[in-house]
Amino acid sequence: MTLPSPGQRVLMAGNNAIAQGAYEAGVYFASGYPGTPSTEILEVISEYPEIRAQWGTNEKVAFDEAMGVAMSGKRALVSMKYVGLNVAADSFMVFPFAGTVGGFVVISADDPGMYSSQNEQDNRYFARLAQVPMIEPSDPQEAKDFVRLAFELSEKFSTPVMYRTSMRVSHSKGMVTVGERSEVPAKTFVKDIPNWVVPVFAKGLRAKLDAKLARISEYVETYPYNRVEEGSSKVGVITSGASYTYAKEILPDATVLKLAITYPLPKQTLIDFCARFDQVYVIEELEPFIEEQLRFWGVTNIIGKDRFPHTGEFSPDVVAKAVFDEEPVQDFSGEFDLIVRPPQLCPGCPHRGAFLALRKSGALVNGDIGCYTLGCLPPLSANHTTFCMGASIGNAFGFGVGGTDKVVAIIGDSTFVHGGIQPLIDVVYNGGNTTVMILDNRTTGMTGHQEHPATGMTLQGKEAPRLDLVKLVKAIGVEHVQVANPFDQKEMYSAVKEALEYQGPSVIMTNQPCIFARGEKGRKYTPFVVLEDKCTKCGACQRIGCPGVLPGEVPAIDEVACTGCSLCEQACKFGAIVRKGDA
Repeated sequence: MTLPSPGQRVLMAGNNAIAQGAYEAGVYFASGYPGTPSTEILEVISEYPEIRAQWGTNEKVAFDEAMGVAMSGKRALVSMKYVGLNVAADSFMVFPFAGTVGGFVVISADDPGMYSSQNEQDNRYFARLAQVPMIEPSDPQEAKDFVRLAFELSEKFSTPVMYRTSMRVSHSKGMVTVGERSEVPAKTFVKDIPNWVVPVFAKGLRAKLDAKLARISEYVETYPYNRVEEGSSKVGVITSGASYTYAKEILPDATVLKLAITYPLPKQTLIDFCARFDQVYVIEELEPFIEEQLRFWGVTNIIGKDRFPHTGEFSPDVVAKAVFDEEPVQDFSGEFDLIVRPPQLCPGCPHRGAFLALRKSGALVNGDIGCYTLGCLPPLSANHTTFCMGASIGNAFGFGVGGTDKVVAIIGDSTFVHGGIQPLIDVVYNGGNTTVMILDNRTTGMTGHQEHPATGMTLQGKEAPRLDLVKLVKAIGVEHVQVANPFDQKEMYSAVKEALEYQGPSVIMTNQPCIFARGEKGRKYTPFVVLEDKCTKCGACQRIGCPGVLPGEVPAIDEVACTGCSLCEQACKFGAIVRKGDA
């Protein structure tokens, strides 16, 4: 990657700017797990040779590794989407008790509006729960600059710092002035058992943590990046993050208190600001994090969630409606008139063949997080539950214990490594009669085809030992293990049928790669075509749910989209679908 020159202005997305900020801040190590809207941060960081960057098998592993680097005295960063912090929470909650040696920043990327997520939690509460300071950028320039500020804050108070971004800040683009990298001298870890062995000395460390938070609270009262932008003496606004940009657009003449550090909040600064106005708008996405703290402090002249919605992403229109309309705005489903494009598996996706076999088997399918979640949609309709990373196997075990027959858990290769190994161990240990299908497409598909331990390649493009998933599940104790080709429907259905009949834990491993996986891009395929004179218009080819099969009185196949997987050919009982050239 060619780095821009210091002082140069560059158009950057927020995530790219965060990566540039990590480079400029002298970060030594960065880890994480892919997940929208945070994925690109680590991908871009991996292009800076000065930073060792890697994917962890899950967010807690990535957190613990970065935590170790920080304790060793060097600056470390860990990046994840907001639900990833749930996975890392065990370490996140306890690390502040000890503090850190080198700077330590954990990036949590929230997803208001649930564009690519299963819930809409507000991770600002995590900062308060863990008692760590939290910093929030509003645009790409701040996304870069605030990384350095976060590390400085971390080292000033020997504390982890939470860096909260959101979908809009992560993916919006803006002009960013880049700077030089600062090489930060490493600090020295000092053996101090009462400080670092937290479980034994937690009571004393809790008092130290409280005292540290009090010092940070005093510090943020004069923090220069919590700024007041003077305007009208009649309208006051308190805001932060992406909401700041909407507030400035809708209320350009208002006096705005723009917060950079949103935990701990500057109590006296906020109280004094509110005292200047008859009414103050508190404009914040999701929960009333700032508002409820103000009300706890006795501030009453604020307009918050009584007008602004609790759910969904804000926009200038949403803020304008909330500010200028008398009724609270709660439903924005009709705000944009867009052409409906249902999500669907790609042409040639190997998951399709797995779902066709599962649908035929009549099994109850417990799903997981990945592209294969889309198997719930018509015409496949063969994924019946999905909650979070790694839940499918435990759910399937539970359905079996509850008396449900013919249950299959499906989980991707990356997700299995992330959170599926432990529940499979539990199935074996507790005598579960559970069938698990590992959809091995040799990549982390939904988040953009990232590497993981079972692909044999690292984030920075280096060859690595490839985790053998078949040997792994056998080592766990699963005796009935099959590898099946999802593009061979007889083989696939036979594997499902055999596994469901087997008494005891069983695993089916699919063995076809994602068409966008490393080594698959650019491959030339021989497409299929429909012979109109043989077509009976039965619709069987369209029931496989492939977007390459075009609807019409007589179906057709998009030769550009077709990857030659042959599922449509196998679905046709009349020989009306053949490879091009074989007609």
